Amino acid sequence: MNRTLIIAEAGVNHNGDLSLAKRLVEVAAEAGADIVKFQTFITEQVISSNATKADYQKLSTGSNESQMEMVKKLELKFDDFVLLKKYAEEKGIEFASTAFDLESTRFLNHLGMRVFKIPSGEITNLPYLELIGSYNKETILSTGMATLDEIGIALNILTKSGTDKDKISILHCNTEYPTPFKDVNLRAMLHIKDTFGVRVGYSDHTLGIEVPIAAVALGAGIIEKHFTLDNTMTGPDHSASLEPDELKSMIKAIRNIEIAIAGSGKKEPSEGEKRNKTIVRKSLHLQRDVKKGEQCVKEDLIALRPGDGISPMDMRSVFGKLYSDNLPAFHKLEMLDLN
Repeated sequence: MNRTLIIAEAGVNHNGDLSLAKRLVEVAAEAGADIVKFQTFITEQVISSNATKADYQKLSTGSNESQMEMVKKLELKFDDFVLLKKYAEEKGIEFASTAFDLESTRFLNHLGMRVFKIPSGEITNLPYLELIGSYNKETILSTGMATLDEIGIALNILTKSGTDKDKISILHCNTEYPTPFKDVNLRAMLHIKDTFGVRVGYSDHTLGIEVPIAAVALGAGIIEKHFTLDNTMTGPDHSASLEPDELKSMIKAIRNIEIAIAGSGKKEPSEGEKRNKTIVRKSLHLQRDVKKGEQCVKEDLIALRPGDGISPMDMRSVFGKLYSDNLPAFHKLEMLDLN
C-alpha cells in the first residue's frame, strides 16, 4: 500500500510565539501527520518596505500596517528553529520548514533538514532554486500561480543544479486563501504527473477537508494542509487553516482512503462478500403446494433468499421436470425434488 506523505503546515500560525509553535508541533504529532512544517525567513531579505498585502491578508489582519510590518511580527529566530526541530523529534514527528531567503535556506541545510519545500512564490527565483538544487535532497515544489512552462523551467534548474529528478515531487496548488472550489482544478495534478514524470501531490488552501481527500483518491502522493490552534486568531493564515480536530479527521480519512484504493484492481468478490453471498442472493422456491408427478412450470417458482439452492439463473433447466414428492409452498427447491 502506498502511504501518502502528510505535511501539517503550521507556517506562521504561531504568531511569532515559540510556545505556540511547540503546541502546533504537539497537535500535528497527535493528529498523525508525517511532517510538521514551519516557515523560516528574515523579513528584510524577503519583503520590501513598499510591498502591499494580498486581499486575504488585508481581511485577516487589517490594512493599517504594511506587509513587512505584518510579517515581521511572525518571524522566529534561527535558534527557535533549532529548538523546534529537537522538540519535533521528541514528539515523534519530522520537522521541516520552508525557507524564503538564501540565508534561511543555508541555515536549514546546516540544521540537517531532510526535505526541502519550495513555496509557490519562489518558483521563479533563480538563485534560490539553484541553491536548493545544489543540496541534492528530497525536494517538494509547489506550483501555485505557475504555468506548465514555469514548472518545467524550475524543474530543469533543480536538476541541472544537482538534484536527482527522482528526489523531486511537484504539488499542484492554488495560491488563493481560501481557494474557491471552482478554482481547484484538481485534475491539473495528473497533467503535471503526465508531463514531467514525477511524483505529484496537492497543497490545499480550500476550506474543509474534502479536496485533499479527493486528491489522495486521485493519486496524490503528498498532501500539505495548513492548520492552527484556533482559526479565529489574528494572523494572515488562521482563517483558512484547519483546527486540531479537523486536522485529525482529515488524516484519518486519508489513511482510510489509502486502504480503500489499495486493492488488486480486479473486480472479484472479497472475502467478506463470499461469506454474504448465500445470505443476500436468492434461489428457487415454490409459490404453491405441488403434488408428486406434476410438471414444474414457471408459475410454480419464485426467487427467495437464501441463495444456497438452485440459482434463478438456472430456472429454465427445471421446467418440464416432474416433482418427486408432495411439496409445500415456499419449499426451497433442490434437484433431488425433481425427476
